[in-house]
Amino acid sequence: MNEITFKDLTIFHIYKSNLKNSYISVNPQAKIVLKTPKVSQIYIKNLLIEKEIWIRRQLLKAKENPQIKISLEDEVLLFGDIYSIDIQEASELRKLLEIKKTNSLNNISKCYDEFYKFYASEYLTKRLIFFSKIMELDYREVKFRKMKSRWGSCSSLRVITFNSELIKVKKELIDYVVVHELAHLVHMNHSKNFHALVDKYISNSKEIRKELKSTNLSRYCLV
Repeated sequence: MNEITFKDLTIFHIYKSNLKNSYISVNPQAKIVLKTPKVSQIYIKNLLIEKEIWIRRQLLKAKENPQIKISLEDEVLLFGDIYSIDIQEASELRKLLEIKKTNSLNNISKCYDEFYKFYASEYLTKRLIFFSKIMELDYREVKFRKMKSRWGSCSSLRVITFNSELIKVKKELIDYVVVHELAHLVHMNHSKNFHALVDKYISNSKEIRKELKSTNLSRYCLV
């Protein structure tokens, strides 16, 4: 990784020979990372000039939404709030940490991931059953896994998959995602009819959808 100075900005450049395109990202810590295949310095300079406005907007967002720290083995993020690990809802997490008995950040993080998948399967399944009954819609199977860019999905085989990270957001946002995926059993698109079906069961769906899109879980950091 090399550092590139562009005006008043420091860019961390990562060269990867297997890349076909170039990518720029700004993380919650306001770190700017540029990933490229083998390219010239002129190409990089022109790319940064082209993307400068976007980069500065992302830096401003990072400044306006500072990172929130969660103390390892002391706190847990559930339903949009940070709680003590001693709460009843976190009993499974305490068991996992006791079994692992490790000081490794990576292993402790895995315990948290396992807990979120477990708790998501418990809570989201109940919400899925609840809404499937009132919407009179049947799904074939439900799955849970950690995903980076999607809260959920629904396949043509009527299999609904939820992001286990969903358990970290507010309950009203969770219900929106559940109804959203169930609605895909009727409309495999985002047409007016699809949104009308979602609106039927989530009264303020537009506001919730907007909030969900702006929710950035990478703000929360285990320390």
